[in-house]
Amino acid sequence: MSLLEVSGLQVSYGDTDVLFGIDLAVDEGEIVAVVGSNGAGKTTLLQTIAALLPCTAGKVKLDGQSIENSDTHRAVDQGIVYVPEGRRLFPRLSVLTNLELGAFCAHARPERDATLQRVYELFPVLKERAGQLAGTLSGGEQQMCAIGRGLMSRPRLLLIDEVSLGLAPVVISKVYEAIAEIRRMGTSVVLVEQNVHLAFKAADRAYVIKQGLVALQGESAALMNDPDVKKAYLGL
Repeated sequence: MSLLEVSGLQVSYGDTDVLFGIDLAVDEGEIVAVVGSNGAGKTTLLQTIAALLPCTAGKVKLDGQSIENSDTHRAVDQGIVYVPEGRRLFPRLSVLTNLELGAFCAHARPERDATLQRVYELFPVLKERAGQLAGTLSGGEQQMCAIGRGLMSRPRLLLIDEVSLGLAPVVISKVYEAIAEIRRMGTSVVLVEQNVHLAFKAADRAYVIKQGLVALQGESAALMNDPDVKKAYLGL
């Protein structure tokens, strides 16, 4: 049994259908990439898994238990944490306060200090900037802070939306090194990424979403060599 199982997931915004029956699975300790063009439904998928959006049909199961249309705070309590596109930090609060706010759930509070040290080990710059207002960080530092805040909830499954958007190449490398370490620490990761080459290099498996449906799925190495993927997403 997979850690996360999504089956037949359908989501609408009012009268507009966005997802048309998505099937997706994530195993323990796995990195899974979700790629596709803008408007394909990638963010909607992550937000529905995280209980930020309701589904109109289908199932989302964590450890075999249905959690679709749950309350968001319950999803976090159960171990699902969403790192949104655009970071969504509290800009007028310090880096440290932003991180500590991630440890609000009952299972994370007792381990807050230990988790904070782990975050600082992953992202040493956050320790250096602990007293600095989050809104004054660079874009890359803000992304690190957003991921760190997510980790403070001690998730079993971390959903990261648009990992590398707007970041310099050297920062992207550091973020992806941290994601690999997060997986080694035992946290499964689902990442949405515009840079398909980066996503496939980092992930064990990948799903290609097209117009609200899974167009392709499989091991990342195999998809990297798929002629249709090369033509549509890699420019080859």
